[in-house]
Amino acid sequence: MRKQKLLLLGLILVSFQWINAQGSPDYTGGLKVKFNEDGSKYLRIISWAQVQANYNTDQTFDGNGNENNALNFNLRRARVLMFAQINKDFLILTHFGLNSLTAANMTPIGTGERSQLFFHDVWLQYSLGSDHTVGAGLHYFNGISRANNQSTLNMLTLDNYRQAWSTIGLSDQFARHLGIFAKGKFGKLQYRVAINDANQASLDGRTAVAGGSAVYNGRATLGSKAAGKTFAGYFDYNFLDQESNFLPYKVGSYLGGKKVFNVGAGFFLHPEGAVINNGTDMAPNFVGEDVSMFAVDAFYDAPIGDDGSAITAYGVLQSNNYGRNYRFSAYGTGNMMYAHVGYAFKGDLLKTRYQPYVSYGNHSYDAVNDSRNTLALGINAYMSGHNSKLTLEYKNEKFGDVNTNIIGLQAMIYL
Repeated sequence: MRKQKLLLLGLILVSFQWINAQGSPDYTGGLKVKFNEDGSKYLRIISWAQVQANYNTDQTFDGNGNENNALNFNLRRARVLMFAQINKDFLILTHFGLNSLTAANMTPIGTGERSQLFFHDVWLQYSLGSDHTVGAGLHYFNGISRANNQSTLNMLTLDNYRQAWSTIGLSDQFARHLGIFAKGKFGKLQYRVAINDANQASLDGRTAVAGGSAVYNGRATLGSKAAGKTFAGYFDYNFLDQESNFLPYKVGSYLGGKKVFNVGAGFFLHPEGAVINNGTDMAPNFVGEDVSMFAVDAFYDAPIGDDGSAITAYGVLQSNNYGRNYRFSAYGTGNMMYAHVGYAFKGDLLKTRYQPYVSYGNHSYDAVNDSRNTLALGINAYMSGHNSKLTLEYKNEKFGDVNTNIIGLQAMIYL
């Protein structure tokens, strides 16, 4: 059985060499329904899907001595995003889909939670002149860093660096908060700030034990008056080409289509978002602890020479405070650094273009002596830019005694 799995994986990897040009040189922005002749009144629709095959190279066995299935398939994302503007002064956006559907969470007739579509974003916004906007709803105008505002349409790596989406499921709904935001620019300085309601149903459903570490469920434990609001902001200075901030989703790689160098800084604050127990387990005394995160980062993407080659690089340093000795899932009070760099070889829409990359992340935790270290090596094969690509990646993650090695292949198309 193990030989069969290795053979299947080998065939998948070899398939990278058999890709023929399937570019879409006529692709001009996807489906856009125009309501007037100049296109200023429109409905824009974007649809995309990402499917992964992940192979865990570490042989594992169940309690009966049978080898676990190390090769798994994952419908990583299936999304539809729509936004409409019938007047330059206002816009409405709707984004829905599902994530990470696998054999382990599918149900016989598709009625399980993972099988259901849900809203990722629903917001409306109003323009205040040409450079500033205010809006409200379930939105993705996050703070902290570029990585915490990342688009899933054009990532450099196979997937996001998990720890960089720093509040996902703790104070928000899948990286989206419900609240109000303002965004815009002052010359080359872009900004986004938001005031939001904290999600009452945190992924961290633990109860703080006496003398123990913090848990992140301040609103559920202390109430909305004490822990009901979060505050976020991100600011980046565009030294070279100006990036669009029309939508909140930050581009992962321009493949040399722009010459961009940005330096940014951001924050996230949740007063009394975490709680500790200063009493006893029989007579608890829950006390709020402020959650705060601060980061600085830099992003560079530019063509190299005249042959169409390009480099993409990103790095972030982040300080995380989730409360006293907090650690839960991928999160924890401590420090984080992450960086990646990729090199896109020359190419055009009629030829497959390759982009090898490397990424590294380190996350230290106050609660333990060990750090989480993640190293990934990968390559993107672009058949029509980000609209049609394959990504092959080897990832190693070490944390304490756990050493995980995964080979992943992802196919993505968006239109």
